[in-house]
Amino acid sequence: MKYLSFLLAFIFFIPLNAQNFSSQEIAKWEAQAQRITIYRDNWGIPHIYGKTDADAVFGMLYVQCEDDFPRIERNYLFGTGQMAEAYGKDFIYQDLRAQMYFDSLQAKALYEKSPKWMKDLCNAFADGINYYLYTHPEVKPDLITRFQPWMPFTFSEGSIGGDIERVSTRGLEAFYGNGYQSYVEPVKLYDDEEPRGSNGFSIAPSKSASGNSLFLINPHTSFYFRSELHMVSEQGLNAYGAVTWGQFFIYQGFNENCGWMHTSTRADCIDQALETVSKNGDKYSYHYGNEQRPMGEKKITVRYKDGNQVKERSFTTYYTHRGPIVRKEGDRWVSFRIMVRPLDALKQSYLRTKAKGFNSFNKTMKIRTNSSNNTVYADKQGNIAYWHGNYMPKRDPSFDYSGTVDGTNPKTDWDGLHKVKDMIVVRNPASGWIQNCNATPFTVAGNSSPKAEDYPVYMAPDRENFRGINAVKVLGSRNSYTLDDLINAANDPYLAAFEKLVPALTAAFDRVGDRGNADVEDAISLLKNWDINYGEKSIPTSLAIYWAEKLIRKVRPRLSAEDRQLMMDAYLIKGSTDAEKIVTLKEAMDQLANEFGTWKTPWGEINRFQRLTGKIQETYDDNKESIPVGFTSSRWGSLAAYGARSYPNTNRRYGTSGNSFVAVVEFGPRLIARSVVSGGQSNDPDSPHFTDQAALYAKGQFKDVYYYKEDVLKNVEEEYRPGKRK
Repeated sequence: MKYLSFLLAFIFFIPLNAQNFSSQEIAKWEAQAQRITIYRDNWGIPHIYGKTDADAVFGMLYVQCEDDFPRIERNYLFGTGQMAEAYGKDFIYQDLRAQMYFDSLQAKALYEKSPKWMKDLCNAFADGINYYLYTHPEVKPDLITRFQPWMPFTFSEGSIGGDIERVSTRGLEAFYGNGYQSYVEPVKLYDDEEPRGSNGFSIAPSKSASGNSLFLINPHTSFYFRSELHMVSEQGLNAYGAVTWGQFFIYQGFNENCGWMHTSTRADCIDQALETVSKNGDKYSYHYGNEQRPMGEKKITVRYKDGNQVKERSFTTYYTHRGPIVRKEGDRWVSFRIMVRPLDALKQSYLRTKAKGFNSFNKTMKIRTNSSNNTVYADKQGNIAYWHGNYMPKRDPSFDYSGTVDGTNPKTDWDGLHKVKDMIVVRNPASGWIQNCNATPFTVAGNSSPKAEDYPVYMAPDRENFRGINAVKVLGSRNSYTLDDLINAANDPYLAAFEKLVPALTAAFDRVGDRGNADVEDAISLLKNWDINYGEKSIPTSLAIYWAEKLIRKVRPRLSAEDRQLMMDAYLIKGSTDAEKIVTLKEAMDQLANEFGTWKTPWGEINRFQRLTGKIQETYDDNKESIPVGFTSSRWGSLAAYGARSYPNTNRRYGTSGNSFVAVVEFGPRLIARSVVSGGQSNDPDSPHFTDQAALYAKGQFKDVYYYKEDVLKNVEEEYRPGKRK
């Protein structure tokens, strides 16, 4: 109740307007910079060495600003609910959502109650960015001209937005913008958006040619969402990997002892409750069992840019003990409950980067704040492990929590959290491998996987997907892996979605096809002989994808709710006639011919990588240089995911998401690692590291990681201290 009273307090947002840096601050920053050395290797990757962890964090944020300050600022505008003030009224309800869950007064209070080591890191975070702004007066922030040490508490879990992004801004607008209008989330009629998520693989020593654990880190995010870097201190920190812009910990990566990879989860740690509300005068209350509880209120003012002016919009938002009211369904209000533990989340995120093995890593998992992710793990001692979710409320299993529950019934409420030992955890399975590709945990280790009947349904409502099917096939097909074999597995070209779809199409043609159409006969012949593997030169890949995309748009809107739960290949086969399958193939061929001159267009001529500006909103141009990419959307089962689409002025498709940072690690007596990112380390088109990794990336090839200092020094391109780069 103490937390609830604080949460519902009348909040004014702490202003982030410009402030001058004092001479004392500057002197402090310059002194700290003297304790930090930055080495940029021949790929532009920064290796930050500091006396203390805080020094490493200071240098880490400084180099992140050098590489892409706009993305750092954008993440904190999102986290602090200031997007509308920077970019206009289109972001008002996004900001309202952010401030309903996380606000600056709450964040500042959490900073003040933090242990000294956490305060030191948060201070270094703010100081590193502010020193960059001081030493780069030519950089003009969109809004935030001074960063504060409490800001990390608004953006603490690594995946910006996290659980709150499941709150519909359209639902908020209907409720808070127009007199509590009833709102029902629209049904998604077809699979149009690129699936988001990640892949993580662990190989046990029993399946490794060297006898060492092997590990794959493969987040699927929007391109350039994370930077690659290495941070080292004399206090035991030596972590390498992917860092979300503006955060001070390695989010997906490794140290010499172990590696950690997070994949998006569907483990159900969110509840939506239908609240029965009464009004007494100008106050509201809600029913809970035999009680009539007062509805909490919180005043929120959202500032927004309107031309050259900054205006304000004020809202009175409502809360039950579960959380904010986010929409109305019929006559009932809907509360939305998520994890709100920023301090613990920051502790867990940072402490795991210094884990020395399974026991110390598992100790960080017991903090239980990694709410939106699964965790794949491997270590130097030969352990491999998997945790499905991490923050898991205890519930009465007799209720269905997949939608809304009755908020008046106390039995639908949470009863604390499950302990980690009671969650779905896999350690050292007999199969010798672990995979997760955002799918069910009940196939993570082949025949050694946990059993669904042993757990409440809400712990794992995740379904299988085509990446998961392919990963099980790939990892179960070998008895021994080298690091090169793991790279090949990560790039396995099999598209499991077409395993049944293409035979269904060719069988339909055999039954009712038009034998007089030579082009269609030719296309069917190509598809019949296709090995279901993607490739730059593959014409069947182009045919199959264009055909299936069109068929989805026809079939998906007319499916029953039950059929919509089927996997895509099943509902497409079931939901279309033989004739429709063939007509749709002709339409796909016509589109290819119209856009590229021939329907026999290889996939690599269509699917391209291009980076022109380095801006957050990139532009694309068919007339400018680009690189062919063989990978496909993860929708079809491509483990090396590549989310691409065309634009109003393009016929070609350009990638914007999917493989973004990929690394493989061998945990032997001496760690060996390789990695690649989409494009390069810098967002500056004039930098040699703007697209220097693009050719490797497109071919599924990796560069060596320089983890040990002697290797860093052999490959140094630049050495400098913060503020002293030449």
